[in-house]
Amino acid sequence: MSEVIMGDGYAVAHDLDAVGEGYGFRKLRQELGVTEFGVNAITIPPGYETGGHFHERQQELYFVHRGEIEIEFGDGAAHKLHEGGAARVDASTVRRIRNLSDSEDATYVVIGAAEGYVGRDGKVPEGEDNPRGPGFNN
Repeated sequence: MSEVIMGDGYAVAHDLDAVGEGYGFRKLRQELGVTEFGVNAITIPPGYETGGHFHERQQELYFVHRGEIEIEFGDGAAHKLHEGGAARVDASTVRRIRNLSDSEDATYVVIGAAEGYVGRDGKVPEGEDNPRGPGFNN
């Protein structure tokens, strides 16, 4: 397993093996010291389907890192998400995940929080012009 590097105001994991291995939860929040929101990477084997769940308060964002999953909602709707695909799910909405492959693992990242959006609070360090780099409008 690789390491998590802690710095002054940051933490870096160069790959998911730094925060866990095998199937199930890779606890990014805990291992990277995240305090403002929940975040986990979850790896599931081919054909695996999770049980349904919902939350009392926490809205979640699902992002497919590797593989292809299907996310099914409490109303019966189901959507395929490929690598790079994402879905937002409100707290009270029941959801379940299924790995659509019969031969490859799937890994998705789940970010959860409550109490709202902070807004545009980014600032440019003194002496820098464009924090986003070439081609981005401020």
